[in-house]
Amino acid sequence: MNLPRVTGTVAALALTVGLTAACGNGGADAGPAAPVPTDEDITLTFAWWGNDDRAARYEEAIDVFEEEHPNITVQTQFQAWDDYWTARSTEAAGSALPDVVQMDAGYVRQYGATGQLAELDGQVGVNLDLDGVDDTALASGQIEGTTYAVPVSLNTQSIIYNAKLLEEIGMEPPAEGYTWDDLVAWFADVAEAGAEHDPQVYPIGDMTGNNPWFLQWLVQQGKAPFTDDGQIAFTQDDVQAWADLWAPLREAKAFFPAQRAAQLEPKTGLNSAEVVAEANWDTLMPNYVAELGSDDLDLMPIPTGDDGKKMYWHSGVMLSTSASSSHPDAAAALVDFLTNDPRVGEIFGTSKGVPSTQTQKDAMKVEEGTPDDRLLRYEDAQAGEITEPAPVPVEGYGEIEVEMARLSEEMQYGKLTDAEFVDQWFAYVQDTVKAQ
Repeated sequence: MNLPRVTGTVAALALTVGLTAACGNGGADAGPAAPVPTDEDITLTFAWWGNDDRAARYEEAIDVFEEEHPNITVQTQFQAWDDYWTARSTEAAGSALPDVVQMDAGYVRQYGATGQLAELDGQVGVNLDLDGVDDTALASGQIEGTTYAVPVSLNTQSIIYNAKLLEEIGMEPPAEGYTWDDLVAWFADVAEAGAEHDPQVYPIGDMTGNNPWFLQWLVQQGKAPFTDDGQIAFTQDDVQAWADLWAPLREAKAFFPAQRAAQLEPKTGLNSAEVVAEANWDTLMPNYVAELGSDDLDLMPIPTGDDGKKMYWHSGVMLSTSASSSHPDAAAALVDFLTNDPRVGEIFGTSKGVPSTQTQKDAMKVEEGTPDDRLLRYEDAQAGEITEPAPVPVEGYGEIEVEMARLSEEMQYGKLTDAEFVDQWFAYVQDTVKAQ
């Protein structure tokens, strides 16, 4: 699976997207949608991030699409994550994005609100079918109700844990329905139980700088992290409460040391069997299994807040079409094919996340008891808790996310106090949002 981890995503999102040629406040109106013509030759360009494995799967899927649309040729390109967004930034500066672009939730507002992405709602019912995509998932690709990106794979938050390592130190997962305070207490117990293990076992890395979990926690407090018009909705008091939640574990030195984490890079404490758990997107679990080299990892649900879990789908991979495309109808048809066609589900499986439509999920060939099977069972079990729309980040939020992780690391090294972390990060948040 090729989804970037939280740390990789955070670092890459620091890239500044130079949309100097942005046109107005939203995607261009390409006129009424029409069925894709069959009597003219059409060439579409399509770009995605990923590796050779993802490229081979996309090429196989596109071969099927071209067979069904013999007048359409799809020219493809792909890059690694960092290079991908650098290339898109350059293209956006000239209003020349590819016809179809693989999109990330962190960039939807960056490109959609600045006129680079086409508004897709007019294509629905003509060249694009979104009936099979969950409404709360669709929200992650919308700005003020307008659709700029379609989620083709989904994930949600989880705790990925090493069941064998947990058993070795005589611990069990927390009981169903546990709270955030219960989680802190459980992590403390794991740290105590793992202290005599060789090598020493820690519960998890410091959670204070884990921005996706901060957003999830806010939602459980009944607070939307961002406003509909692209402003920050959380307060400095919210950040302080988040830091206070994890302070007892930090003071007890129960978290996995930042120094050791740095020594292990690019591996992590989890896939090095020195950390019991990692709070991350559930779809990363099968990838971690492969890196760990043993099938010991499983998923446990996130804590429950005062009003329940209140979870949301996060779009692992999204697809958008360019506002400058000469063939908007054909571009929308390609997005539809990659979102809905069961053959695409069979080709990709969970390699780019769990498909967002049931037709593609049903087409996957998953063996019982495998990591993919555990992933699908986890998502099925949590589906009833998916009650909230995914937060659509403000412009520049990637830089804000990076700074949160950086300041948290400074705090772990003892260079900042908790209060200094809160003051400096929230000031950075305010300054960054004002600068957009």
